Amino acid sequence: MPSIEIERQTSTGDMSIEVSASAGGGNVEEVDEKLYSRQLYVMGHEAQRRMMASHVLLVGLSGLGAEIAKNVSLAGVKSLTLHDPHPATWSDLGGNFYLTAADVRGGVGRAAACRGKLAELNQYVEMRLVEAASELLGSIQGSSCVVVTIPLPEADLIAINDACRAKGACFINTLAHGVFGSVFCDFGPSFTVTDRDGENPATSQVESVLASNPGVVRVLEDQGRHGLDTGDVVRFSRVKGMPELNDTEHVVNVTGPYTFEIGDLSSYTPATQGYIAQVKQPTQLAFRTYQEATAAPGEMMLSDFAKFDRPPLLHLGFRALAAYRLQHGNALPAPGDEAAVAEVLAHAATLDPELVQEGDNAALLRQVARGASACLSPMCATLGGIVGQEVLKACSGKFTPIQGFFYFDAAEALPDGPLPAPEIAPRNSRYDSQIAVFGAPAQEALLNLNYFLVGAGAIGCEMLKNWALMGVGCGAAGKIHITDMDRIEKSNLSRQFLFRNTDINEFKASTGAKAARAMNPDLNIVDYQEKVGGETEGLFGDQFYDTLSGVCTALDNVEARLYMDQRCVFYRLPMLESGTLGTKGNTQVVVPHLTENYGATRDPPEKSIPVCTLKNFPNQIQHTLQWARDYFEGVFKQNADDVNQYLTAPDFGAALAAQQNTKVETARSIRRTLVEDRPTTFEQCVTWARLRFEELFHNQIRQLLHNFPPDQRTSSGALFWSGSKRCPQALDFDVDATCADAAMRNHFDFIVAASNLRADVYGIKGRTDEEFFREYLGAVMVPEFSPVAGVKIAANEAEAKEQEGPGEVEMDVDSEFEAILAELPPPNSLAGFRLEPIEFDKDIDDHMLFVTACSNLRALCYSIPTEDTHRSRAIAGKIIPAIATTTAMVTGLVCLELYKTAGTARKVLTREAYKSAFCNLAIPFMTLSEPTPPAQTTALIKGKKWEWTAWDSLDMNQGDITLKEFMDYFATEYNLEVSMLSQGVSIVYSFFANKAKVAERMGMPMSQIVTSITKKEFPENQLFIIFEMIANDLTTEEEVDIPYIKYRFR
Repeated sequence: MPSIEIERQTSTGDMSIEVSASAGGGNVEEVDEKLYSRQLYVMGHEAQRRMMASHVLLVGLSGLGAEIAKNVSLAGVKSLTLHDPHPATWSDLGGNFYLTAADVRGGVGRAAACRGKLAELNQYVEMRLVEAASELLGSIQGSSCVVVTIPLPEADLIAINDACRAKGACFINTLAHGVFGSVFCDFGPSFTVTDRDGENPATSQVESVLASNPGVVRVLEDQGRHGLDTGDVVRFSRVKGMPELNDTEHVVNVTGPYTFEIGDLSSYTPATQGYIAQVKQPTQLAFRTYQEATAAPGEMMLSDFAKFDRPPLLHLGFRALAAYRLQHGNALPAPGDEAAVAEVLAHAATLDPELVQEGDNAALLRQVARGASACLSPMCATLGGIVGQEVLKACSGKFTPIQGFFYFDAAEALPDGPLPAPEIAPRNSRYDSQIAVFGAPAQEALLNLNYFLVGAGAIGCEMLKNWALMGVGCGAAGKIHITDMDRIEKSNLSRQFLFRNTDINEFKASTGAKAARAMNPDLNIVDYQEKVGGETEGLFGDQFYDTLSGVCTALDNVEARLYMDQRCVFYRLPMLESGTLGTKGNTQVVVPHLTENYGATRDPPEKSIPVCTLKNFPNQIQHTLQWARDYFEGVFKQNADDVNQYLTAPDFGAALAAQQNTKVETARSIRRTLVEDRPTTFEQCVTWARLRFEELFHNQIRQLLHNFPPDQRTSSGALFWSGSKRCPQALDFDVDATCADAAMRNHFDFIVAASNLRADVYGIKGRTDEEFFREYLGAVMVPEFSPVAGVKIAANEAEAKEQEGPGEVEMDVDSEFEAILAELPPPNSLAGFRLEPIEFDKDIDDHMLFVTACSNLRALCYSIPTEDTHRSRAIAGKIIPAIATTTAMVTGLVCLELYKTAGTARKVLTREAYKSAFCNLAIPFMTLSEPTPPAQTTALIKGKKWEWTAWDSLDMNQGDITLKEFMDYFATEYNLEVSMLSQGVSIVYSFFANKAKVAERMGMPMSQIVTSITKKEFPENQLFIIFEMIANDLTTEEEVDIPYIKYRFR
């Protein structure tokens, strides 16, 4: 690329985000919460608005540039300006998913070729084009961030960096050379970070506040540690006994995991209960220029602690490449040009002779030079995710940027030495870059891989794109199978980049497969809309897995991951696993016999909320949201389901009669839903909603306070309403009431949402106009409530469980049940009548309006801070925060491992060569480490030790032999006597079984024995039967611990 003429300028101006966000942004549109839904849980509304007012200039549309452009566009900046007149080459097709062979043959400039397709990603992002290098200086003016992704002369980079400082823009330079990459950030002499880590602010419940100097605050220990550090700022709310603290902020001095000190409180009275919330504070960061950091990089961010000495060496290598380019018209060493490699090494020796001579440093520098011209999709994806997030930091001020240089490599995937020239010679093919790095035989192996990709969401889309560029499954013997039962929703579009607005409601798997095939027409791909699990083993069975090279999971739940892990262990297939949580990402490479499997270690199960807490003693918004969701499920779905069952199931009464503990309550519910409270007009739905408000948020609270008055004490003399038990107060309905925390009209919202959902259940047309509700609600008669004596309310979990049991029978349950059934109209009298059960969907606003209002009203009863609909949606819907940058990074890391599992030329990889990763782009932090080896079990077979792992089994391929032949085989081959043999839950043989039955089975084939026990035939595609065996050594008579038996009967 020609040199860029830019006059050098310097500036010491402040580069705080206020300048960057407002530059040329004008008025910012409202955030499209449907589109950016999952991303907003990562960035937040304020950061998203800043991004939407930001302009980004991207120099270079190689594979790395395309990845960054894609991620930044999906994130939703104001505009993205592209500059790269360089014509597309065959090598570019290995990394740029928007370039085609026609672009290469036509000599089209890379930026011009990509602009149109990039513009399709996000309708809110203006995609601009700068053709001439001389126009770059003008484009920097008004930009929030300038990113250079292609090799430029050092003088040009310095000039651009200086211009960025003068114009108040952040500067990023990033390069990918084969499996080596670099990132440099200069966000100016004073950059404001509004949130360093993006973690939710620490929150705790106050147990007590001492009126002392300094004031001592203790939080409830059963709610966990406060999670604060000295110097943090907290805000108090709803503190009882010391109202002066409420809505004030204080700097804390941490004295323990549950205590901290604040300022002088000696003039106040002691306080009990309340809430604290951390208030994130902005931080100022100072950066060095590219020129300064290149000369003296200082401490650099690590990516792999096993390579702690790698960053200085790679810094030297990239400087040596720059020196080589300076003398060769900005060209990089060509594949196979060992003279050029030697010249790069000579430049390195001139820059730092001591470092070059240490250990194997010279060999690594040669590897840097040999692959310098290669553009590899996995490296572009990895760096594209990292740099994409740095751009968003520059635009939003959220999260901590990389300061100075960061280097990353996957050198362990490379051959140890140079490959023969014929193996790496260019073919004028989209795979030329991979051939240059790994050789033609390795490329052939990739082409003929057969992989099963489970999931076509965010990770699945990125993986398909990478595989299309790499050529996975594109050979005559190769194939990709992809399955996903979900359809495309609008909220998917901000990170699942293969999908467009026109694809909404289409199946993800088929749409993703079509888009990937458009990137590489040679891709052999079969899509399914099936869930993986026991119910689909007829489709994904022995014959299916027998054809696979490996499995890649792109799933969003642990259950499916564990199932696929079991399949991979059984069929001894590599499994490439990854996941994201906002800016956090992890990858795990599972290699048969070398590493532990995914299910070998598991996270502890999620804690459930005690029943009594949900019913009567909530103290967190999570409790009230779960309660609201349960209520939604009961009144809008379960009740309707029960009615429909009554109307349609011939034996419903008999089946319900067998449920002794719940049959009366279910029958009462059916009577209320179908007879007593059945509405025929929308006005009746509104009446029902108003009465439900009174029952839930007034009457039940008054009854609770009747049972447990505010001044009640326990048997030990302590106040009953203390600690985590918050004394409630009944709400009086007020159509104009607004809560301070969430600024929501919860009273009104509850009525509108509840009445419309009720109407939907009964097929009645609803309405939302406020004037109608105001007028009608004023006429609704609400009965006076008086607490009832003798009502039992569980005061703790033990009493709640006791009440869930059968308990004492106060009357004849069977008689009441029969009486209620007799009152119900016969199903045939309501022929054709059905209710419409409503399944809760977090992405449907009407559903969330009800759940949020219902939760907030309960929170107001208990003086719990309320939440808006956006935050409530995340909690109630258990939404996983997601952003395209993290997804791109983890899929790139996974595909680097795919190179290794597919096979590296002239090199046998050990476990140490594989890398699992944990990353957090917010901090930023990355650590790659070798996978854990599988746990071993020792068995003594014929006097010799055998150490086996979860990957091992005793494989039998003797045909479908008889039970006697089976037992003789183990006696002969392993010196083992079978004492018990089982298949699943069925016992095939045991030493204590009926002798006649054993004798009968001895002559039967093993498969016939199993079918005779289970009364089920084997599916046609099943090849194996799994047997578990208990056996003793024939010599020592001791029990031998052995793995399962994998018995092939077909």
